[in-house]
Amino acid sequence: MRLVNAVRARGAGLAALSALAGCNFAPHYDPPKTAPAAAYKEAVPGADAAAQGWKIAAPRDAAQRSNWWESYGDEELNELEARVAISNQTIIAAEASYRAAYALVLEAQAQLFPTLNLDPSVTREKSSAALAGVGGATTASAPTTSTPTTGSTSTTTTTSTGSTTGTTTVPSGSASTHNVFTVPLEASYQVDVWGSIRNTVAENRFAAQASAAQLANALLSTQSTLAQDYFQLRVADEQRRILETTVGDYQESLRLVRTLVKNGVDSDADIASAESTLESAMAQETDVGVARAQYEHAIAVLIGVSPSEFSIPYRRLDQTLPPIPVGMPSDLLERRPDIAAAERQVAQSNAQIGVARAAFFPTLTLSASGGYESTALSNLFSLPNRFWSVGPSLAQVLFDGGALRAALMQAHALNDSQVATYRQTVLSAFQSVEDNLASLRILATEFAQAHKATEAARHAVELTVVLYRNGVDSYVQVITAQNAFLSARETELQIQLRQLTASVNLINNLGGGWGVSDLGQTEAMANHPAEPGKEPLIPAENSGVVPNPPAMPPGEAPPDDFMQRINDTVAPPPKK
Repeated sequence: MRLVNAVRARGAGLAALSALAGCNFAPHYDPPKTAPAAAYKEAVPGADAAAQGWKIAAPRDAAQRSNWWESYGDEELNELEARVAISNQTIIAAEASYRAAYALVLEAQAQLFPTLNLDPSVTREKSSAALAGVGGATTASAPTTSTPTTGSTSTTTTTSTGSTTGTTTVPSGSASTHNVFTVPLEASYQVDVWGSIRNTVAENRFAAQASAAQLANALLSTQSTLAQDYFQLRVADEQRRILETTVGDYQESLRLVRTLVKNGVDSDADIASAESTLESAMAQETDVGVARAQYEHAIAVLIGVSPSEFSIPYRRLDQTLPPIPVGMPSDLLERRPDIAAAERQVAQSNAQIGVARAAFFPTLTLSASGGYESTALSNLFSLPNRFWSVGPSLAQVLFDGGALRAALMQAHALNDSQVATYRQTVLSAFQSVEDNLASLRILATEFAQAHKATEAARHAVELTVVLYRNGVDSYVQVITAQNAFLSARETELQIQLRQLTASVNLINNLGGGWGVSDLGQTEAMANHPAEPGKEPLIPAENSGVVPNPPAMPPGEAPPDDFMQRINDTVAPPPKK
């Protein structure tokens, strides 16, 4: 009966311990609530998708593909974007940050298991003559247990190694020198009664997931920056082509003026005006090379190579806006990595509250030790020379001056801060999408208007040149019309650039092709970075040293036909 009662009591104790081990003082976690709108305000249904660069997504077309830059149909851009995840140093640093955060998870998980220590030692010691004469026990540095040496008169000496306890045998009444050999094995296990360790593991796991989302956000941001710099460079090439054409027009105008002056129709003042206009256009064309060189250097750094070894050849701008599928505002909560990172940080701070609460309660530790010790190495591992100890310990802070309460207050405050940061991130995401939807929609209308203005300015140049040739208008009217035409062409080009930039920003704001379901894939990428330790690869098309600006193909920027026709009807070009 007593045995049955004892078994029942022990079972009840184990059940109580198991129940205690299941305690968790972290608040129940739910992602912070937000109230996204049913649709984007600036996404006007029925608008021309081709002109705006976005479209209302169909149910099965709500997400951009992962390699979103491929939608622009530029093979060189595709090749450059592929190098970002491999060679960009910011991404490599972000990958390393994730691996460091993941290591903290493994470190915290190790606390869920017992700790085993093996600490063998050899000590040579001598008792004092005073204590040896008394015949009592002498106290050594650490308590250990040993077996008396056979056949000797002895006194018991308490020694210590680590946390093991025992006695060693030394001759009674003498201060003899002796050796102590100890091979202790110690085990310690902290019972996670209040969930402190589990919440620490959860805290570090959420932090690692936030780091993975930050890595995805850094990758998306870098890819977006590369695309924008690439389009800036192509627009600089196109601006240079326009200015090259304008220079050709002005040269033809100068030939016309010289012919008319030679025929006595105009004065040398018109030649000076034509030469000034021509030189100004040539200076503008030269200045474009500065911006182009800077964009090329920026692209080189983004793919992790030295700008001195990287070049992008000239190519005429022929880029259309790809239709970007725009889903529901609520989709952003799953598609934007910065929102995912902010949400994981809220979960992390929630787990920190559980850790702070658990600190108010006692810490239960189970420890055990055992091993062998002897004054002679030859019989160290004999059965009589073994020792062991086992027992629990309970530690509780009785007074700390309010430190634990302050730590709990701090944990709650940090959680409130992270919740507010998450909601602000969501609001900023909605704002950025609305901004770029409005930009694309309005710029589509503006581009059409600017194109009409360019055509009108071109026609005005044709008319004023004819009037000037016939002596009706002064050359000042020609210069004014030509400058207006150049300004209209540059304005149209800048609007096109703004459209391309806004489309890249919209893709970035929609999360690219990333989603919360890709979080594990991002973590795998960070744990297994591509081509670690290898020199960054320069795409074949971009290798070699080509000074900026690169050469344009012959005949790429001929003067406008109407200028040539007018000159042909007046006189042949003057001999130089």
